[in-house]
Amino acid sequence: MISIINAKHLRDYKIKIEFNDGRIGEVDLKETITGDHRPIFNQLKDINLFKNFKVECDTLIWPNELDIAPEYLYFQSFKDDSRLNGQFKKWGYIG
Repeated sequence: MISIINAKHLRDYKIKIEFNDGRIGEVDLKETITGDHRPIFNQLKDINLFKNFKVECDTLIWPNELDIAPEYLYFQSFKDDSRLNGQFKKWGYIG
């Protein structure tokens, strides 16, 4: 099971994430946050609120209680690495 060990806000909606398998990636959550119109995401369009996350329960959690699955964050960080396609298929992120 993939989990997040550490994370740091870089700029805008970009976060540097260290995963429990030793990989460190960068994820850009701009489309995720701005493309979802539910109130819990709308609140995080304010970059000052967005960058106020913490690592808890193996993933990122924001003060408004939004959390994003660590598998999704891993996929977004490494989706261009074809060596991981088998794992991404198991998780349902690719066909």
